[in-house]
Amino acid sequence: MTDNVQRYTPPVAVSAIVIDLDGTLLHTAPQLSEAANRMLRDMDYAPVSQELLASYIGNGISWLVKRALTGDMHATPDAALYDHALPIFEKHYTELLLESKTFDGVIEGLDAMVLAGYPLGCITNKVERYTTPLLKGLGLSKYFKIVLAGDTLPEKKPHPMPLLHAAKFFGVPIEKLLLIGDSLNDTLAARAAGCPVFCVPYGYNHGEPVETLDLDAVIPNLPAALPLMKRI
Repeated sequence: MTDNVQRYTPPVAVSAIVIDLDGTLLHTAPQLSEAANRMLRDMDYAPVSQELLASYIGNGISWLVKRALTGDMHATPDAALYDHALPIFEKHYTELLLESKTFDGVIEGLDAMVLAGYPLGCITNKVERYTTPLLKGLGLSKYFKIVLAGDTLPEKKPHPMPLLHAAKFFGVPIEKLLLIGDSLNDTLAARAAGCPVFCVPYGYNHGEPVETLDLDAVIPNLPAALPLMKRI
């Protein structure tokens, strides 16, 4: 990380807030892990622990499937094997999708942010076919004026494009757009875009503590973000 990267000291001046989905708003790891293990079972592969599968979450379902098949964070399986496995995973995940739960404090935090006058968006690497039903089915879609899924734009996090797009949508300077996430993808995207970023410690940062990331604050839950920002 270069020394000229903009960093922000709370209280951060904020005009709009965008929030990550998996690992920040929703605890989706149990369902993603179960879908992956059902896929492996159907293919006569050995199951993988939920803890290890959770460490694979964050770059979208495509990479989760690849990592589950290879047992490696960076390996790529045979293309034919992946093409066979993906629809099996998708079938099982569709069945399990709405069993996910919000993390503690999420609803209270969203309510407080809306009450304080912040417009909200959701930016996730999860594809739209799962993002929209999840937000709607769990009663969260009403909070967000914009939702950017992993396949909404040509690029996804850690690329800055979704953040820059959201700032333009809200009509705010990028440095007044706060991202709340849980992983390296979020902090890389924020630094590349030039916006502040807070992270929660309970999410899916590939098994690593978020305190090691280049961020502006670690917050125990969503409500804890409010005292660390001022509305502009």
